[in-house]
Amino acid sequence: MRKTLFISVLMAVLLFLGTFSVMAQDDQIVIGLSMDNLRLERWQHDRDIFVEKAEEMGAKVLVQSANGDDMVQMSQAENLITQGIDVLVVVPHNGKIMGSIVRQAHANDVPVLAYDRMLMDSKVDYYLSFDNVRVGELQAEFLVERQPTGNYFLLGGSPTDNNAKLFRQGQMNILQPYIDEGKINIVGDQWAKDWLPQEALSIVENALTANNNNIDVIVASNDSTAGGAIQALAEQGLAGEVLVSGQDADLAACQRIVEGTQTMTVYKPIQDLATRGAEIAVKMANGEKVDTNGAINNGEYDVPSVLLTPIQVHKGNMVETVIADGFHEMEEVYKNIPKSEWPERPEK
Repeated sequence: MRKTLFISVLMAVLLFLGTFSVMAQDDQIVIGLSMDNLRLERWQHDRDIFVEKAEEMGAKVLVQSANGDDMVQMSQAENLITQGIDVLVVVPHNGKIMGSIVRQAHANDVPVLAYDRMLMDSKVDYYLSFDNVRVGELQAEFLVERQPTGNYFLLGGSPTDNNAKLFRQGQMNILQPYIDEGKINIVGDQWAKDWLPQEALSIVENALTANNNNIDVIVASNDSTAGGAIQALAEQGLAGEVLVSGQDADLAACQRIVEGTQTMTVYKPIQDLATRGAEIAVKMANGEKVDTNGAINNGEYDVPSVLLTPIQVHKGNMVETVIADGFHEMEEVYKNIPKSEWPERPEK
């Protein structure tokens, strides 16, 4: 009798512990991270930092990358929702198309964070990014300080990315007065599909031909398009002669800057962005209020937004910015520069 009672109690305890274990597992926050693609170096940084921070906070992250395909991204996001995620974080390839995922997520009680790219025409819960109009202003300000007159070519990013339009808005805030005064002549204005460098290469090759190589400045909206532009310039022996802007502080861009073929980039500390993204996602999953500092209209309403501050980076402050932050190592950035010409290392 005692033996039977002992076994019954033991089984009850084991059953309770098993149930408790499942409940503990069920209590873990699961974040769905739907990404446009991981082809560009920049997005690999975002993913790694986001996942590391989320896991540090006890959450699990399911990452899906659509390789720039809208239908694939939609399908992947729908699949994440059906897996029972607690919050959906989206880096959309096309903000208009992916906007509809918000309704599906909300129908399943899943809140949605638009990460660095807006989800258009939707009731997305929050938007996290940098001040993208300011990014464009920083690019144009740096260029006009060095070349206040001449022929400018505008090289935009993906036409499906709302950020590309915000960058252009910022650029024109600075350039328009110079254009109105006849100091700056816009000799071309094109957009590179999916921000791809090979698209930018082709565009700039054609622009150089059309203008008999008479281009003084290329306002490239990010570092991948800047890379394609500089390749086209190099083919004509013009790399380093024509000013070229950029954005993201990609390693290749930072190398080009210290080597003298790219003029500047805009550093958007990805450590801050991805870390904040993970923190916000966990808060959303817990139903907590997110502190915001702005609102960006997405065609549906003014989306509560967290906007971070971008930083202008050039040859003169490379060490104090991306290297001091640990975003890139000095040995990587200056690897093609004789060591005798390296600047002093930043203090730890």
